[in-house]
Amino acid sequence: MDCLFCKIIGGEIPSTKVYEDDMLLAFRDINPQAPEHIVIVPKTHIRSANEINSDNVKYISAIWEKIPQIAADLGFAENGYRVINNCGHDGGQTVEHLHFHLLGGKTFTDF
Repeated sequence: MDCLFCKIIGGEIPSTKVYEDDMLLAFRDINPQAPEHIVIVPKTHIRSANEINSDNVKYISAIWEKIPQIAADLGFAENGYRVINNCGHDGGQTVEHLHFHLLGGKTFTDF
């Protein structure tokens, strides 16, 4: 498979990991949009939010359960953070592997 995030998960492409377990990988974005910008991906290839189903939703649940812990471990949970998912071309998705952007370390005033 020629998927950037699958290659990162498989260790073929290096990343700066901040959290990993059997369901997900969280790593620092190489083009951060905030002082803390973490990309969180399921360890199974799900193309986009449109492909979430009863067979793979456990990965999404695991991600949402870990987001507060990751934010706390990195020191920005208490002040707040933003979680973003882009779905499809018009939604701004540039890598066709479901992922979430966890941003913190600043005040977000725009939408």
